[in-house]
Amino acid sequence: MADAPPAPPLLLASRSPQRQAILHQLHIPFDVVTPRYQETWPEVADAVEVVRAHARGKAESVVELADERPVLGVDTAVVLRGRVFGKPTDAADAERMLEELSGTTHVVVSGMCLLTPGWEELGHESTRVSFRELSPRDLGVYVGTGEWEGRAGGYAIQGRGAALVRCIDGDYFNVVGLPMALLVRLLAERFAGVYGFG
Repeated sequence: MADAPPAPPLLLASRSPQRQAILHQLHIPFDVVTPRYQETWPEVADAVEVVRAHARGKAESVVELADERPVLGVDTAVVLRGRVFGKPTDAADAERMLEELSGTTHVVVSGMCLLTPGWEELGHESTRVSFRELSPRDLGVYVGTGEWEGRAGGYAIQGRGAALVRCIDGDYFNVVGLPMALLVRLLAERFAGVYGFG
């Protein structure tokens, strides 16, 4: 019996090393391309709608480079009491965000778009993250690591930011930056057996 042909690499519309690491962990082949898409956040917005729109926009911006391969676009946001926390502009902004998240439960929401010339799958995942009460020393030490840079909400749960967290409810990998369970389900449904799922 002939071996099955290799799975076509996904085209990941993201330079995020965290998303790349998750795909490596799942043994999903992929190539990386920087999306040609500019994210915008309205002053008042439904976070789920916006991350879904961003994920679709990222995927669509590179689809002509895909050569029939599936394109994966993802966008992630941190939401507390209806307010969206983006990436901090500087250390003071990071400390302010973390102080607001201290002792509370926020939601990390990701939009994900899997796109081919014939179809589109657009979904989202939400994970609740509870922070412990953070002292001024906790905040200063964490901000001093610089790990907050380029991170929505100002922390990285897969790094030293794990020490800020009391518990989570939902997909851990969604907080890292890629909703793994959602991706595996879609690949199993759309490409049964091709990527090792379904």
